[in-house]
Amino acid sequence: MGGGRLIDRVRGAQGRFRTTAAGAPGTPTGAEFDQIKRDLHNELIESLDFEQVGSTPREELGQRLRATLSERVEARQLPLNRMERERLVEEILDNILGLGPLEPLLRDPEVSDIMINGAKTVFVERKGRLLKTNVVFNDDKHLMQIIERIVSAVGRRVDEQNPMVDARMIDGSRFNAIIPPLALDGPCVSIRRFGTIPITAEDLVALGSCPRPLLEVLRGAVRSRLNIIISGGTGSGKTTLLNVLSSFIPDHERIITIEDSAELQLQQVHVVRLETRPANLEGRGEITQRELVKNCLRMRPDRIILGEVRGAEAIDMLTAMNTGHDGSLATVHANNSRDALARFETMVGIGMPNMSDKSIRETIARALDCIVQQERLMDGSRRVMSLTEVTGMEGTVITTQDVFVFEQRTVDEQGKVRGAFRATGIRPRFASRLASNGIRLAPELFRFELEV
Repeated sequence: MGGGRLIDRVRGAQGRFRTTAAGAPGTPTGAEFDQIKRDLHNELIESLDFEQVGSTPREELGQRLRATLSERVEARQLPLNRMERERLVEEILDNILGLGPLEPLLRDPEVSDIMINGAKTVFVERKGRLLKTNVVFNDDKHLMQIIERIVSAVGRRVDEQNPMVDARMIDGSRFNAIIPPLALDGPCVSIRRFGTIPITAEDLVALGSCPRPLLEVLRGAVRSRLNIIISGGTGSGKTTLLNVLSSFIPDHERIITIEDSAELQLQQVHVVRLETRPANLEGRGEITQRELVKNCLRMRPDRIILGEVRGAEAIDMLTAMNTGHDGSLATVHANNSRDALARFETMVGIGMPNMSDKSIRETIARALDCIVQQERLMDGSRRVMSLTEVTGMEGTVITTQDVFVFEQRTVDEQGKVRGAFRATGIRPRFASRLASNGIRLAPELFRFELEV
């Protein structure tokens, strides 16, 4: 961060603090707590040498400011306990150097989503459940300052002429904001966070998201270069499962990922990451996923991983699968495997409007091998609901068969979904392809049932 920007941030944070609820008896009220923060902030500004601030590294500056603030809090002999004093110091520093009220939420590893519906309403998602927090902003102007701070750090802007912005934060989180006049109740922000430690296949088994027999079949399918689509709704865990499946790709293969906002966390050595680019203020310079897919084919990929298929790039992706680039992975928004196929038909129709329905379905049937359906259930848990094999065509209809399914049976007193993973008893046609690659699936894999 440049020295000038940091100086502006220190000066601009004055008077823009989080409103805090009243504490226990004998402690300052929310208004008094705010006033204390303003007074300390003003004192801090008066004591700073801004030339020195501009030349001081951020971490060192933070340590110095923390020490100075701690001394001033102690000198005032405020009616605060140790934890309240530490919180006071941290909130002032968060507003000066960080993202204000968002900082505690961004530091919480259990928070997977942050949703801000105006200055006074902030929700988070923890373990699949939406919860209202006591975090608030001082007013809409304060919230706009935080939004501008985030988007400016990644070279974007948001204002009345450009009231919507979608960006990737420095820590990799996906950031979306929409402001008035489009948002009627004040600026609205959605932050989709991603863990620094990727979830592994063993984690999925331990969490009950995917049984081990199904995971072993998927491992063999990836290693045998089957084309796999992960289908599901928003927040169902598609990207997490895509990360896990991509971990089964051998290290010696060249992988190229294409995403709107980089979310995948591949651990292999030979990975090329591509990201789309939105249009600039003049409406020029946009790079779409379809253009990246076309360019990707010139980069000698062993595997192509498409974060999400959502438009005309579907035809290029399917064409690549049918012309030697097998072993590809992608996600798509759909409620079930049949809907996923229907969405592909629609998207291919957008890219190739003169193509007949039968030709579109034949292209899809030849390209896709498996569809994995992922869902977030009513208790917040995320589970693989089915593994469906695409078997071909009968007349003008794409034929499929379920190999594994999850059956929801009841909801217990704690609101937890109870059910069972089970094999349908059908041995998939792709088992012979796995066997030809040295991966033999035991007959027991297709006869199991596991209650969860």
